[in-house]
Amino acid sequence: MRFRCLGVEATRGVSMALSQVVEASGLILSLIGPLGAGKTAFVKGLAEGLGIDPSGVASPTFVIANQYPARSGRRLAHVDLYRLATAEELEDVGFLDLLEPGAVVAVEWGDRLPGALPRDRLELRIDRDAGSEESRSFSASATGRDSQRVLEAWETRLREGFDWSLPGTGLEFILERAGNR
Repeated sequence: MRFRCLGVEATRGVSMALSQVVEASGLILSLIGPLGAGKTAFVKGLAEGLGIDPSGVASPTFVIANQYPARSGRRLAHVDLYRLATAEELEDVGFLDLLEPGAVVAVEWGDRLPGALPRDRLELRIDRDAGSEESRSFSASATGRDSQRVLEAWETRLREGFDWSLPGTGLEFILERAGNR
């Protein structure tokens, strides 16, 4: 699935929509993109959709991982692989402990150590659009059965069930389906 958001509020809406379709088993989300692409902003919207105050969500670049409890009893783990070089380093910071059933685990720079991540995950590439400070292009793909169900539910939610008329979400949302997944 590919789409473009023409503003920060639209990006927030897209990530909130994802949080609303995560299954009880949880989700591993690998966020990929250059510095300043909007990975942390996406996680803030995900947090908000899970009932977590987004103002408390910060990039875990130096602490490697932050955890946020949600009102629903779920937990959001926000991990940043930018400063890690090996799977062993990731394990040393307790990454495997974050993978409990029901958790939502958002991993920034997931492309740095893809072999250390669970095989079944949702991968989301975020790129800044040339000539625009606010516009972002997204490409989402699933690597397993559970993440495929989430991806399909997310796409359905964005196409049919998300209220883009809400204040601040922006009606400039463009959604297009990728050829083959």
